Amino acid sequence: MSLVQKRIDALWVDPSALFTLRALQVVTLATYHRVPAIYAYRRYVDFGGLMSYGPDLPDQDRLAGIYVGRILKGEKPSDLPVMRPTKFQFVINVQTARIFGIEVPPTLLAIADELIE
Repeated sequence: MSLVQKRIDALWVDPSALFTLRALQVVTLATYHRVPAIYAYRRYVDFGGLMSYGPDLPDQDRLAGIYVGRILKGEKPSDLPVMRPTKFQFVINVQTARIFGIEVPPTLLAIADELIE
């Protein structure tokens, strides 16, 4: 049975490669079937998804660069601490919310890192 047949009210999309590699297709299907969804990465919102909350990928790249620099300076990778994301992004696509007929509460709009019109 599909999500549409089950009349799902909303969807959280797993950040796994299965969905990330098909981000445009996932957003297109969610929008076509008018299922509001939240995603782990901003790129989904750039494609027209409703909202995302997850690690700031440019910041993750910066942290990876620090790791590489430390390794190039002679540190053993096994001696380096495990680093978790330290910066997260909350992005709302206001235009998609309007298409879905969703009124995003002002408090949610106020805490968003970015609003896409």
